[in-house]
Amino acid sequence: MMDLLGACHTLLFPVQMLYHVIRASLTSLLPSRRKDLAKEVVLITGGGRGIGRHLAKEFAKQGAKKVILWGRTEKSLKETAEEITLSGAECHYFVCDVANREEVYKQAKVVREKVGDVSILVNNAAVVHGKSLMDSDDDALLKSQHINTMGQFWTTKAFLPRMLELQHGHVVCINSILSKSPIPGAIDYCTSKASSLAFMESLTLGLLDCPGVGCTTVLPFHTNTEMFQGMRVRFPQLFPPLKPEVVAQRTVDAVRADKAFLYLPWTMHALVILKREDMSCTGCEKNLESFGVDEGADRNPDVKGAPT
Repeated sequence: MMDLLGACHTLLFPVQMLYHVIRASLTSLLPSRRKDLAKEVVLITGGGRGIGRHLAKEFAKQGAKKVILWGRTEKSLKETAEEITLSGAECHYFVCDVANREEVYKQAKVVREKVGDVSILVNNAAVVHGKSLMDSDDDALLKSQHINTMGQFWTTKAFLPRMLELQHGHVVCINSILSKSPIPGAIDYCTSKASSLAFMESLTLGLLDCPGVGCTTVLPFHTNTEMFQGMRVRFPQLFPPLKPEVVAQRTVDAVRADKAFLYLPWTMHALVILKREDMSCTGCEKNLESFGVDEGADRNPDVKGAPT
């Protein structure tokens, strides 16, 4: 019976892939109504560097009224804010550790008083320590969960009520394809991102009956940022690391199109399908290897929890 089911899944795989190819092609060809950002106040956690920095620049480029940066390092926040201000957009920054619940609530109040109501919240802040479970420090493991997962609870609780009241808002999560198909050597990151994905799936469903408020979850492949310096890809010509500016541009486009889930690149749909077909550990590892993801994170001395 299991062999028969396996054969059926194997036969269905090319059909599913054809569906995603056709869907991606039609989506790129058909015009869609895009949200105007001219009145939007965007807050980005982890906004001083990496994908967060590029998100801030892209939202400003596409016409956001105000951009607000949150992060733990004032130097990088200030540099990014100055760059965006020079481009002609209004940008503010606040030092805030999203892992600290009370600090999040306090700074959220400051933002409302000094800048105004946040209409687009981008939960981007994340860390990775790149070690196996037995080599991981307990405090480092807790740090990953507090920033990557619990931080979303605090920021969303801080800003979502006002969005619901105004019937206008959007919650964005920069997640990872590793939330769907984890790899060894980054157990803290994979676990926290899987929890983050469950949070967003539940939130997205919960907001379906809330007019004017939506969600977008972005699941990118390995992105070329400081956080994943040294991570090896088995077939770099076939699966090159994503550029953070591309992730940012596609994310803003997805928000403006009210797209709930975005896989980058679109071929990552295949990885999710393969994962669904074979839930054994060996099968999962083989699926990842077939997509060129190696387990080099735990052997990379440069991965030390740098935030995005």
